[in-house]
Amino acid sequence: MQAPPFIPDNAPFTTEQRGWLNGFLAGLYSTAPASPVADPLPSLKIAVLYASQSGTAEGLARKVAKDLKAKGYIASLISLEGYTPAALLAERYAIFIASTYGEGDAPDAVRPFYEQLCLEHFPCCGELSYAVLALGDSSYEHFCKFGKDLDNKLAVLGGVRIAERIDCDLDLDESFAKWKTAVYIGLDELTAARRPAPTAPSSSVNPTRPAATSISGDDDEEPAPVTHNRTNPYLASLVDKRPLTRDISSKLTLHLAFNISESAVTYEAGDACGVIPQNDFSLVEEILYTLNFSGQVPVQLPKSGATTLHDALLNHLQITRLTRKMIEAYATIGKQTTQCHRLFALLVPEQQAHLEKYSCDRGLIDLLHDYPNVLHDPADLVAMLPSLAPRLYSISSSPYAHAGEIHTTVAVVRYRSHNRDRGGVCSTLLADRVPTGARLPIYIQPNKRFRLPKDTNASLIMIGPGTGIAPFRSFLHQRRALGHTGRNWLFFGERSATTDFLYQDELQSMHSDGHLSRLDLAFSRDQDRKIYVQDRMLEQAASFYEWIEEGASIYVCGDASHMAKDVDATLHTIVEQQAGLPGEAAIEYIEQLKDQNRYHRDVY
Repeated sequence: MQAPPFIPDNAPFTTEQRGWLNGFLAGLYSTAPASPVADPLPSLKIAVLYASQSGTAEGLARKVAKDLKAKGYIASLISLEGYTPAALLAERYAIFIASTYGEGDAPDAVRPFYEQLCLEHFPCCGELSYAVLALGDSSYEHFCKFGKDLDNKLAVLGGVRIAERIDCDLDLDESFAKWKTAVYIGLDELTAARRPAPTAPSSSVNPTRPAATSISGDDDEEPAPVTHNRTNPYLASLVDKRPLTRDISSKLTLHLAFNISESAVTYEAGDACGVIPQNDFSLVEEILYTLNFSGQVPVQLPKSGATTLHDALLNHLQITRLTRKMIEAYATIGKQTTQCHRLFALLVPEQQAHLEKYSCDRGLIDLLHDYPNVLHDPADLVAMLPSLAPRLYSISSSPYAHAGEIHTTVAVVRYRSHNRDRGGVCSTLLADRVPTGARLPIYIQPNKRFRLPKDTNASLIMIGPGTGIAPFRSFLHQRRALGHTGRNWLFFGERSATTDFLYQDELQSMHSDGHLSRLDLAFSRDQDRKIYVQDRMLEQAASFYEWIEEGASIYVCGDASHMAKDVDATLHTIVEQQAGLPGEAAIEYIEQLKDQNRYHRDVY
């Protein structure tokens, strides 16, 4: 072996510097054999796929992709809209974040992907390792159904789970964090299993680990930082509150305006305004009285930390509706009591229908009265209650026509059930407990799938009964403010023209001056036979189809369970009749409208 070089005594170094350098050179040229060096861990190429209706799934998917790249993986962020099952067959590792929409369905744009995946002879996915995070709302009957169906379908096709699926409710932070941890552990285990065996050093240079990059192009870029969001809302002043319905109406719908002129809050036509609500003070007091708990007892909340029990019930916890998890937790706390044995009986799968019947239109106070003397520790109460979720309202203003303000259109929910007057948490707050001038925490929920066409000459057909009018008021004001020349056709419906014609003066004025090219109205209770927007669509079938053929885009906003389904069925009927297409061909025609970004639905 070659002798190591050394620093001569006459070199311009001190004795200490010369000693250190000689030691360094001796170590560098040491004859000791080098230890075997393991190759770096192989970098997995992972597709992060999302099925999003309102943007929540996309936001979570971006966080996962960012985490994976930070861990050294090659992560790509891809929407399932336009993604094909054939492309999935080429993936080895895939992570799905899937929202459930409507009555347990896949989001509109994702249905073609799932339908192809479910074809009878779809190839096996035996080479695929995957994980699914399902998003949903437990107040709906088919909670997280699409995520569950997707997870099960991939397993049936031979895919292997990286981690077990987790189903997330509206308050998803804790569940999302738990799922991420399990997925990352699973990926680390897969990576370790692929580590190559150690090899002796050679004269060749070992290849370095590839840098974590995205293969999804511009779609994977991080969005600009959001100043105000769900976790950091803006306290906006309520500057206008007025009824849109007459006093004699059977319901109340409000127009609300929030001042955002001194904030960095921005929005686009089609977005939603999230409002952080507060429970009814009197209901909170009744719960505390029933339990004989002091509201000043300190409690610990997972996100907010230490607070009082009164504050937790008023501002942080959901108390107005029952969920299966709440009932199960309550029964578990009181498992030694006779009355909770009856609750456990409701929780068996065979009694699901009876459980849904009991929980319908009931809240925490009903559970406390029906099954008393169970809770004795405020910590148990806090642990069993889910977080109070924000409420989303379609924005009914235009940032160009109503600078510095956000308008919303809110139907106030009131009803009587089980001998008690009840109401929507946020709508009754806005109607009864918040005066003009008060400040409320709000944020913007973007809705990228409900945007105006880029072509300013494009025609719009808008179908929005009830508060579904909100985004279309925004669209109409926006198009006027920006000088769009495309035609506008609105279908609006409510109960009665004399009591429930929302924004009547505005709409009629726009119709008179030609900005609203056509206005078709359906007031269901103004005649013996109930008439709805889908009936007006059929009456105008020839013109409706003509507008579509001339390039018009269709927008639908409102109730998902009935109206949106009926409107969609009517649209298929119009295409069948006017184009002379049989059922399957009509379906294909409407699918092409979706592919062309000309059929949009914002339904709830």
